[in-house]
Amino acid sequence: MRILTRLLPAVVAVAALVLSGCSADDGSSATRAQIKTLRIGTIGSGNVLTGPLGFANQRNVLLPALQPLGVDKIEVSSFPNGPDLNQALVGGQLDVATYGDTPALVARGSGLKTRLLGFATVGLNAGVVAKDPNIHTLKDLAGKKIGVQLGSYIDRYLEGALQAEGVAAGQLIHLLSTDAEAPLSNGDVDAVALPDTNPTSYLRAFLAKGFHQVDSIVDNHPGLAGTSSAVSSQDFLDSHADFGTTWQTALNAANKYAHEHWDDYVAYEVSQSKLPEAVVRAAAQRDNFPEESFPARGITLLTGTKQFLVDQKKIRTDFDLEGWFYRPKQG
Repeated sequence: MRILTRLLPAVVAVAALVLSGCSADDGSSATRAQIKTLRIGTIGSGNVLTGPLGFANQRNVLLPALQPLGVDKIEVSSFPNGPDLNQALVGGQLDVATYGDTPALVARGSGLKTRLLGFATVGLNAGVVAKDPNIHTLKDLAGKKIGVQLGSYIDRYLEGALQAEGVAAGQLIHLLSTDAEAPLSNGDVDAVALPDTNPTSYLRAFLAKGFHQVDSIVDNHPGLAGTSSAVSSQDFLDSHADFGTTWQTALNAANKYAHEHWDDYVAYEVSQSKLPEAVVRAAAQRDNFPEESFPARGITLLTGTKQFLVDQKKIRTDFDLEGWFYRPKQG
């Protein structure tokens, strides 16, 4: 299987930044005496928080929860893919990030000194769609071209599913979900792997446009479900000792509020997405949001993902997950 990849350059860039200690002295998250502006990285567009934390921010409860830490402003930066966010995090341009498990694990395994503060979501779905009616299963994609956001949880699912089915694709081509429709329609790729999580549930959006599903996590490979995590650098946590537990409390409270006010939360998701309302409502999954930092299901899924990435040599140096988790008793 030939992979036209942006993952390897991203890993190399992370490693280079780690070795060089690249960051501006006055802008590095670890050197600020006070946080003041909390810089948050997310996956998406528009430089806005999404999910239950975004809902908390819209309700004007997130900033007050952080103000005892000296936070007087929240600044959000959106990135198209996890490897891009990694470079900003290691470069000292972000204080905390919420993104998929695969790029977070790869960065940690490349030497980036991060800590996982908790799971933001657990059990993320993704799937493969095609236009050609002769493509029914992953086996029909043997030797063919598949578009996918390389280095993402979607990529990990796709490669794991292909491996499980004994399928060798011809090429895995780096293709952002936002750019996937034209190449698939024109036949430049034979299939694309897409996320099925708000506010970017492109899997359901493509199905609504007439493309058909070939495979998905929920229907075919539940053990490959993704997670998203809140991650911060060890240097930042060392400099701001109360941040980790405060962020965990805010995240868990945001998820709990979403559970208890589900209709209001889904309406918020609809307002944040550019996709059709029916797609957003169908993609909203109450069970995806844990009310504890390290739920057993999340740990199980993350353990499997890490082992896969180690076996595929995408994690350069294996590491202990428990040591990566930021638990209050550990500091």
